[in-house]
Amino acid sequence: MAEFPVHKAELERHGYSGTTGAYGGTHRSSSVYEASAMTKLSLATLEDLDPAIGRPSYARNDLSVGIVHIGVGNFHRAHQAVYLDKLFDKGLDLDWAIIGAGIKPYDADMRSKLKSQDWLSTVVELEPNGLHPRITGAMIGFSEIEPASLLTVLTRPEIRIVSLTITEGGYYVDAQTDGFDVNHPDIQKDIANPGAPETIFGILISALGLRKDIGLLPFTIMSCDNLPENGKVAKRALLGLAKELAPDLVSWIDDQVAFPSGMVDCITPATTEQVKMLVREQFGIVDEAPVACEPFRQWVLEDKFSAGRPRLEEVGVEFVTDVAPYELMKLRILNGGHAAIAYPSALLGFQAVDEAMADPLISAWLKKLMHSDVIPIIPPSPGIDLEAYLQTCVDRFSNPAVGDSISRLCTDGSNRQPKFILPSVTDALQLGTSMEGLALEVAFWCRYCAATAEGSVNGPLEDIRHEELQAAARETRTDPSAFLQLGDVFGLLGRNTLFQTAFVSAMEAVWENGVHNTLTDYLQKEVA
Repeated sequence: MAEFPVHKAELERHGYSGTTGAYGGTHRSSSVYEASAMTKLSLATLEDLDPAIGRPSYARNDLSVGIVHIGVGNFHRAHQAVYLDKLFDKGLDLDWAIIGAGIKPYDADMRSKLKSQDWLSTVVELEPNGLHPRITGAMIGFSEIEPASLLTVLTRPEIRIVSLTITEGGYYVDAQTDGFDVNHPDIQKDIANPGAPETIFGILISALGLRKDIGLLPFTIMSCDNLPENGKVAKRALLGLAKELAPDLVSWIDDQVAFPSGMVDCITPATTEQVKMLVREQFGIVDEAPVACEPFRQWVLEDKFSAGRPRLEEVGVEFVTDVAPYELMKLRILNGGHAAIAYPSALLGFQAVDEAMADPLISAWLKKLMHSDVIPIIPPSPGIDLEAYLQTCVDRFSNPAVGDSISRLCTDGSNRQPKFILPSVTDALQLGTSMEGLALEVAFWCRYCAATAEGSVNGPLEDIRHEELQAAARETRTDPSAFLQLGDVFGLLGRNTLFQTAFVSAMEAVWENGVHNTLTDYLQKEVA
């Protein structure tokens, strides 16, 4: 992949700051691209781009669809679509191209942008020493954004995999039971209108029923979301709704539809106007939705599929019989690590992740939390070095080229904490190991929620439960246990006496001493 070095200070002079996307390296002269050289990305203009910019070696007409991907965001285009693009570049499995899909308003916006550029995407890998751009072409279409059109696409015989990035909250998990939330308003609406489902799982059930009726093999449902055992979670949601909408399909789905679990990884910041401008000024590409991501990506996937799969092992995907050890490592250390640094960093005024990691207090906090509370409760597994993985995560978080934002890490805490932090608390309680740091992490999250209500940190609380989180967090000023009463977040854990005691102690310390002093005190205990 071609390298385009860009000096961070030079970008800052042009308005590219670390808070929205910073890039390191040596500046490449801006005279390489003049305003007249700007090229609107499309199939027709690929040859007009700088020859050093990577692009598909395969012809678009040689591709045919095999996968419908629901939820075409930046992560999908930086991860799954890149793997497929690399596979097609090898001349392999050209019948596994992607059709995008979705049912949300933001899916319509993405569809419009990608359609205007023939479904191509500019993916810029953010190396510490420069930028590596490539045009990817694994997507060849995008379903109209309404359920009937998606249903039509899903019943095409050539569709053999449906992959998902619908966020952690899209699987309707009941925080109280960890099972399927049949009472969720979206699910109840589908149940009340069985002939016109509007949720992704309702539409998938209808599509599978139609495929069964006309004698087609079922497609594999492949989750690419950050969830423990994401394949099992997807299956539980589908079967839970099928019991209500199509009970006659439950046994067939259970027997015939594969739901492989997978561990996916690639830090992918949101696309900002600065990133769009960077792509235009540095590479001469007018792309309505470019993707900037770290150069690291990983995909570990269970090798079970209903109707075949592309040979992704040829481009670095690891196929295993049991993905659970890899999932656990990533969810607890990388995702849990992101959560751990997010809230104290925000409260201390940091805006960029790499800048926070450069503060000895934040980096030491992350390492101690992982060494004291998290790594000891992760079962050892052959071939997995947890200490080495932690160091990899520290290095990735510290990469100044990525320019990931603290605000992104703080988003959607009521969905992320129950996936990335609270399971570690539960395991620590069961094993009788340390959980002081984990309780402190939850206290930092609580304090952040209160701070957004006070206006003492920049930006609003980006969370579907923002009102109840803020109200409960502010109440901890006088009743430190109030936050744990949010049953749809903490479930039974909120009523655990040991956890309550640890959380109340941490919460009182944060309120009385502030974040900096509380972190300092916590770290000094390690030395004592």
